[in-house]
Amino acid sequence: MSSPDPQFRAMPDDENSSDHGDGAPGVRQPRNPEGIRRRSPVIAVTGAASGVGAALVSRLAASDEVKQVVAIDERRGDCASAQWHILDVRDPAIAEKLRGADVVVHLALDLDLETDPAARTAYNVRGTQTVLTAAAAAGVHRVVLCTSAMVYGALPDNDIPLSEDSELRATAEATGVGDLLEIERLGRRAPRAHPGLNVTVIRPAVLVGGTDTALTRYFESPRLLVVAGSRPTWQFCHVDDLVSALEYAALEKVEGELAVGCEGWLEQEEVEELSGIRRMELPSAVALGAAARLHRIGLTPSPAGDLAYTMHPWVVSVSGLHAAGWRPRWTNEEVLAELLQEVSGRHTVAGRRLGRRDAATAAGAAGATVALLGAAAAVRLARKRRGI
Repeated sequence: MSSPDPQFRAMPDDENSSDHGDGAPGVRQPRNPEGIRRRSPVIAVTGAASGVGAALVSRLAASDEVKQVVAIDERRGDCASAQWHILDVRDPAIAEKLRGADVVVHLALDLDLETDPAARTAYNVRGTQTVLTAAAAAGVHRVVLCTSAMVYGALPDNDIPLSEDSELRATAEATGVGDLLEIERLGRRAPRAHPGLNVTVIRPAVLVGGTDTALTRYFESPRLLVVAGSRPTWQFCHVDDLVSALEYAALEKVEGELAVGCEGWLEQEEVEELSGIRRMELPSAVALGAAARLHRIGLTPSPAGDLAYTMHPWVVSVSGLHAAGWRPRWTNEEVLAELLQEVSGRHTVAGRRLGRRDAATAAGAAGATVALLGAAAAVRLARKRRGI
């Protein structure tokens, strides 16, 4: 979502200023072309005590470009130099805590696969509404939202890669995507409802690095499910790269709607070769039907809609961040290797257990669906061979 001020444009790094013209999308031109040093901003971060929020708080607190970091969460995090406020982001009292902040990065989202969907939506949507309204009331001039490239939708006719201004064609059928689409809608409405408030949206590709999602669980299975006739493509985003992109947005080096991820993508065959995990190919009707039934009877929290993201392309261009001088530090191959370490149980991030979960007890989403489908297929094959 572009700033309502048409004069808001690029603020490139000096060494990259020749790489893009004045009209580079998603990039801001400096407000001080004479080189006068800008006032260092006060940046507030919600969801600051763990995960991406904690990493961003630490990064901003160590930056010479930031005056003060205001950290908001329901518990105190580890960054001692941040100014902490302990409260729920749905509490209207957050407006007072945001007073004096220039930018708010809203990362207090619940995307846990095991959370009750209705409770998850209530938290995510109400929290975003409250933060946007409170930010406007407190005089904050920019809010940064973090959703996902999943909002573009995984469809067989998608361009490869999708441009950042592509239509959002996702539906609410996949885990959490309905919440993210509503957050995007709220972000678009906010500048119209609150003149002077600008909204930047960051959309990461498949996020890896201490994460537990339907898409990371896909790699926990002994076989990778491939739906016959589909063309999966894989683009990853390491949390380190997401944090650096969020820092760019918080420092207002970019604006608008921006995707973040590794350069390029991997085809399914490349993923199988790199991972050493063989595929199990099933007809679309069998895979989607079984996934729907498993979800309906409560064996997996992940609806059949999640499988679309392992079937069809949703690779995105990261041209907006590139134009501002940002580059990912991780490649798709490196992130996949990191992911395989995490799901194998040989690696942890910040003490969080990332090993394989038992599909029956943890209801392993898309990954568990693959495992269960694979087990069912193996049983059917064994019975067929025995003539049962």
